Amino acid sequence: MANTDGREETGLERWDRNFIELLQELRVAQTGVQILFAFLLTLPFTNRFGTVSDLDKVVYVITLIASAVATALLIAPVSDHRQVFRQGHKPELVRVASMLAQGGLGALLVAIIGAVFLVLDVVAGLGWAAGLGVALVVIYLVLWYVLPKVIRRKHEPASGGEA
Repeated sequence: MANTDGREETGLERWDRNFIELLQELRVAQTGVQILFAFLLTLPFTNRFGTVSDLDKVVYVITLIASAVATALLIAPVSDHRQVFRQGHKPELVRVASMLAQGGLGALLVAIIGAVFLVLDVVAGLGWAAGLGVALVVIYLVLWYVLPKVIRRKHEPASGGEA
């Protein structure tokens, strides 16, 4: 049976494919967030950490928590799949996993910006850290959220709905 995108697959095959594609995407994000989280966990044990400003300590805590939340959200779909494996809940699993992935990417964005801010504040000063941090937020928002919306709108049929 052909779907609207021309693929010959059943509804269940489509949900299976969607879940596999989502897991592939999560592998990329999970690797990055786990490396960042590990780096952040070691930071307070360095000699220089005791001399950072109160602002940097606040940014560090927010960044660490965002990284932990991103890790939880990006790994959750795997755990969820194990809990409902072979119970016929694939459509719900894919929908929930997609929402968890979006939340995880949002938390990862906060963690990345926080980590870059911390490094830049120590290396180049608060002005550079703030300015470049804002620039990075804009870059990430454009690449992760605005660009996909532009692409989606460009490929929507003239009626505004799916064909």
